[in-house]
Amino acid sequence: MQNSLHTFSIPVMGTGHSIDSPIRVAPYGINSVISIVDDLLIERIRKHYATLFELPYENIPRNAEDGRARRITAYLDLVHEIVNQKFEDIKKQPFFRKNEKSRYFEMLPDSSDLKKKYQKLVEMASGSTRDFIASELTGEMRPGSIDVNIMSKVDGFSFPKSGQPMTAEYSDGSAALRGYANSQLSSSLILSAGFNPRLYNYLAEFEDFYRDVKGQIKKKIILKVSDFRSALIQGKYLAKKGLEIFEYRVESGLNCGGHAFASDGYLLPSLLKEFREKKEMLSSSIQPLIDKFYEEERGREFSTEWVDNDPRITVQGGIGTSGEARRLLQDFEMDATGWGSPFLMVPEATTVDEPTMQLLQQAKEEDLYLSGVSPLGVPFNNVKNTGSAKWHQKRIEKGKPGSQCPKGFLESNTEFTENPICTASTQYQLLKIDQINQSEVSDGLKAKQREKVLDKACLCDHLGNGALITLGILKPNRAPQAICPGPNIAWFNRQYSLQEMVAHIYGKIDSLVPVERPHMFAKELVMYVDYFEELINQSESPADDLRKLTRFKKNLEDGMAYCLEISKGQAYEHENLESITRTVEEQSKRLGELYESLQSSALVLA
Repeated sequence: MQNSLHTFSIPVMGTGHSIDSPIRVAPYGINSVISIVDDLLIERIRKHYATLFELPYENIPRNAEDGRARRITAYLDLVHEIVNQKFEDIKKQPFFRKNEKSRYFEMLPDSSDLKKKYQKLVEMASGSTRDFIASELTGEMRPGSIDVNIMSKVDGFSFPKSGQPMTAEYSDGSAALRGYANSQLSSSLILSAGFNPRLYNYLAEFEDFYRDVKGQIKKKIILKVSDFRSALIQGKYLAKKGLEIFEYRVESGLNCGGHAFASDGYLLPSLLKEFREKKEMLSSSIQPLIDKFYEEERGREFSTEWVDNDPRITVQGGIGTSGEARRLLQDFEMDATGWGSPFLMVPEATTVDEPTMQLLQQAKEEDLYLSGVSPLGVPFNNVKNTGSAKWHQKRIEKGKPGSQCPKGFLESNTEFTENPICTASTQYQLLKIDQINQSEVSDGLKAKQREKVLDKACLCDHLGNGALITLGILKPNRAPQAICPGPNIAWFNRQYSLQEMVAHIYGKIDSLVPVERPHMFAKELVMYVDYFEELINQSESPADDLRKLTRFKKNLEDGMAYCLEISKGQAYEHENLESITRTVEEQSKRLGELYESLQSSALVLA
């Protein structure tokens, strides 16, 4: 269970923006994550890269038996082959030249033993000793991990011509898991978006998630978690099946890209403090369950010679400077950080089409917002004026709102139909708007309800279109583009090279963002007070919601106090601690005013 050579990774970004990131960055030793939700997009990308690299390709049609799993396996195996090919080409290059091999080593963090050895080599005089060390260095190179992400709750069932749903192993989540499990990859599976017992149970069907006789695990499990309690519960659940967690990946509830799963007012610093203080429990409470499984189910003891059974803890969500990263790694003792949105501005790492790239470069803080576009009903980080938004608006104006739902991965609503349909589909939106129009509520409320319905967008299709445009598979006018950046991207206003962004992450160059950029902790705090205000505005019964919102406020206040404590310490270079002090003062006052208005409403309506 090897760790990365780097102290950062590139998380999953939508269904398409990191779809080929491993091909781009893994040859340089950088870990990145592919979404395997959209197997139909994956098949088109596979065809493109098979053609580009002159590798065999045979289409797996949409109606093929177990087609979803097979498409995913075929693509992951292709990515594996291409990454290895590119990596071996880099390894063969000579030292002491300005080439891809020098880029590989120069991008490593200065703290890396491999980097130190490389720097020593560069300073050595020619001779047999230098040749020996050069050979050793080449042998110690390794590619980045080709990791995959499954959203646990995106686990619907297909309905064949018979109209009856297929059996459990053919659910979307299970088929995606099987596709990964059957691949050649030795990497990590990231499970996100909640706890799905059926999917977790299915993991136990595949030996690659268990230790072999040498104690190695070919496919590791990473859980994206929102708090320590959730991490412990899920870790114990899997441990009873002998499944170990390689890494717990903590993400800010709001200050992130994609879907935002807000906590109950717990700010990221408070969550990380708890992980730091209790991380030993993630081994001491769970390892006995693993030991018991191997003894009772495998008939052998869990060997004390097997290493790396203490899980890593990493963090992502809104990180924007090297100083913030250093605080997370050093003060909070995180094992690594995840940098998502900034890499949307790095064409060497992600697939963002030119119109959307221009939109991101020009985006200000006010253009980035939590939207209601996701058919999952979960807040979704968005930017104004995307190609997808314009496409949907044109359909609304023509009286044909919504999408024809070409893929159906987010079909879950049975309000009007026996089989699930998507709330972003034309079928659902027309039915729902008709119901709203015939209701007896006020015209003002009808307008708000219609707006909420029409807000839903076709994320299944549109989140992958940027990749298809970038790779030349589709024209921009035939592929409406959606994207899901975090608010952090407002401070990155141009395209960057891969080496430039990595140097920024490690503080090797002047910061790419201005000094006035608020600290990630300050930005998250503002977002949570915004969210608190939205909860109040949406409350239909303030008296009934008062207790829940009081708890939310208390958690926020505790988090503010801790942020204030952090702000009084010594700042790392490129870390704007002063913004935390100012923000806590402003938002504390605002929170109090919002709570007073809530109490007044609760008393009036009680």
